[in-house]
Amino acid sequence: MSGNAYEGLARYYDGLTTDVDYSAWLDWYQSWFRESRVPVNLVLDLACGTGTLTCMLAERGYTMIGADLSPEMLSEALEKAQEVEGEPPIFLNQAMDELDLFGTIDACVSSLDSMNYITDRDTLAEAFRRVHTFLMPGGYFLFDIIAPQSLKALDGQLFVDETEDVFCLWRADFDEDSRVLTYGMDLFEREGGLWRREQEEHRERAWEVFELKELLQAAGFAQVQVFGGLERREPTAEDRRLCFVCVNGEGGQVTMSN
Repeated sequence: MSGNAYEGLARYYDGLTTDVDYSAWLDWYQSWFRESRVPVNLVLDLACGTGTLTCMLAERGYTMIGADLSPEMLSEALEKAQEVEGEPPIFLNQAMDELDLFGTIDACVSSLDSMNYITDRDTLAEAFRRVHTFLMPGGYFLFDIIAPQSLKALDGQLFVDETEDVFCLWRADFDEDSRVLTYGMDLFEREGGLWRREQEEHRERAWEVFELKELLQAAGFAQVQVFGGLERREPTAEDRRLCFVCVNGEGGQVTMSN
C-alpha cells in the first residue's frame, strides 16, 4: 500500500471526479456567506484536496486559505493556484485536528465528505475545536458528509473509474463494529505501452447526525442545522449527502427554504 492515502491518486484525482458540480457547491457556500452577519472575506477551505474549490472561490473575490494533510494533493493545488486571476490562495500542509492559522477567519468550508475521513471521535472533536478557535464569532462553518445509510449500502460493492491514462478499481468493505467503510483501491497507471500498479486504502466512518451535533455543540457551535443535499430542506432517508450549517456562538441565523 502507498504510505499516503492520496500518494498515487492525487495527480489523477481531478480527471476521475469530473462528475462533481463545483459551481453548485460555490453557489451553496455563497448563499450562506451573503447571510452571515460577519462580512466574509477570508475563508478557509479545510481538507482542500487539489484546491479546485479553493481556487474557484479565490476567483470569486475571496481571500483563500487551503489546508490539507496530503502533500501530493497540495502539489496539484499549487499548480492550479498559478492560474488564478487575482489573489492566489495560500496552502498549508496541516491535518484537520492540527489546524494552526495566523489569525481568525470569516468562514470555513469543507467539501465532499472530508469529515467522514476522520474515523476517530476524539480526533474529530479536536478538528471541530480548532475550527471554532479560528472562526470569527457569528461566522459560518459549512461541511457535508455521506449519510450513514448511504455509506453502509456501499458494503461489498466494486467501482471502476478510468481515464485514458489511469484505471482505478475500488472495493468497499463496511465493518459494523467500527462503522468504517474501507476502500481498497488498485490504481493502474499507463507508462508507455505498459501499466504500473499501485495500491491505496481509504477509510470513511458512518457518522450519525446526533454524534456530529454533540461534538459541534461541545466545540462551541451554538447553532447547527442539517440539510438534505445542497437544498434548504429537511433531510430524508433517500438523501445520499447531508450538509451541515454551523454558527460559531450566538448571533447567526439558519433558515430553511419556504
